Amino acid sequence: MPRLVKGAKWTFGWVVVGPDRQMTIPPEAWREYGFRAGDEAVFTPGSLKSGGCGISTPALMAEASGKIGGAGLRELGRSRFGDDNVVLPPEVDVRPGDRLLAVRGSCFALGFVARGPIYKEALEHPELEVFA
Repeated sequence: MPRLVKGAKWTFGWVVVGPDRQMTIPPEAWREYGFRAGDEAVFTPGSLKSGGCGISTPALMAEASGKIGGAGLRELGRSRFGDDNVVLPPEVDVRPGDRLLAVRGSCFALGFVARGPIYKEALEHPELEVFA
C-alpha cells in the first residue's frame, strides 16, 4: 500500500463505481477493516475538502463513538457487503463510472476520496491499482 507523499494517507488504489453503484473493496482493505459478506455496511460523509464517503460497520462505528466521548457519528446510509464489494446507497453522492481513491481514512472507516489534494496527487501515480 503506497503512501503518495510524506504525511499523506496510505492508499489502497482506485475504485471505479459500477453501473449498478457497486464498488469492489480492495482486498487489503477488506482484510484490514474486517469486512464480511452479508454484514451491514455503514456509510459516512467524506470531508468537505475530499468529498466521497467512508465505509464502516456498526461495530466499528460503536467503537469510534466510544473513543470520542459517545458523540454520534453522522451516517449517510446503509447497505450490505457482497463477496468483495458493496452497493452504494442512494444517499452517497456518486455516479456510475466515478473513480474514487480508496485510502486508510482511520481505523474505524475505509475512506473513498472524490477530489482534493490527495486525489490530485494520486492522478500522478499510474502505478496505483484500479479495482473495477
